[in-house]
Amino acid sequence: MSADSWRVTLPCTRAEAEAIDAADDLAIDAVLMTTEEVEDDVERWRLDAYMEDEPSDAMLAALRALVPSAAETPAEVTALSPQDWVAMSQEGLEPIREGRFVVHTSAHPTAAPEGGRALLIDAGRAFGTGHHATTSGCLAMLDGLADRSFRNVIDVGTGTGVLAFAAAHLWPDAAITATDIDPAAVDVTRENAAANHVDGVELIVADGALNDAITARAPYDLVIANILAGPLVSMAPELAAIADANATILLAGLLETQRENVVAAFAACGATLDTQDRRGDWTILRLTAGADRFVPQSPPDPKGRDGWALDI
Repeated sequence: MSADSWRVTLPCTRAEAEAIDAADDLAIDAVLMTTEEVEDDVERWRLDAYMEDEPSDAMLAALRALVPSAAETPAEVTALSPQDWVAMSQEGLEPIREGRFVVHTSAHPTAAPEGGRALLIDAGRAFGTGHHATTSGCLAMLDGLADRSFRNVIDVGTGTGVLAFAAAHLWPDAAITATDIDPAAVDVTRENAAANHVDGVELIVADGALNDAITARAPYDLVIANILAGPLVSMAPELAAIADANATILLAGLLETQRENVVAAFAACGATLDTQDRRGDWTILRLTAGADRFVPQSPPDPKGRDGWALDI
């Protein structure tokens, strides 16, 4: 790395921090972000973004776009002494355990539970280390489905690939597809697959779910989408269209206050809610697709999914 690394600090609200922490992919390359509560005020938080090069005006603008509440606040830009800033940022990321899975970073190696799987997911260019309630909740949902049989699984908005890897462990004979809108996230997933000795996951860079490479492998009997609540609503017809009849659909990235809108969007496509897991302000949903394959009545609207990986 270069002689120095850099940190950009901006104040943010709790909601903005949760949206950043929940994101599998923020589409800002070579930047690692952390959020932290300020003192004892549950509504005042801070965003710290670490990078190897001095931040450009464009980088500062991209970071500021994540925290609109700080529009009038100057960013605090700090040159750091030479150090491994990725390792520094991971010091507080203790292993998390969900059912038969444990997710850990290089800074905190740990053994797999008996009959389970340890996944090494370092913080870096893509998000989804398993430490946010949305990702850990999805791991718990997948663990709860272990006694079912799936043959064709897709993880839309894969980020670091952790959910795709969990699916590959649970259903080793299934075809597993992992997609993301950001090529950097797909590169990270490829690297993580190698680090975890996960073979056979098909990786696709795609905006939405109706990409030719995705539809060529459809229908899927397990659809996972841990992304933004808004895009979940707008992409409901796309996700329902690639799902097989009676497929299981696992959704996350939504606040509890957004649950009804998401459920309604998928109900309009024939899906029914089976169960939900609320974790703090966040809710994970498991639905069953309709008995007949869903056919969209109109082309998807790409405007509805702008920035769909910002708020899983």
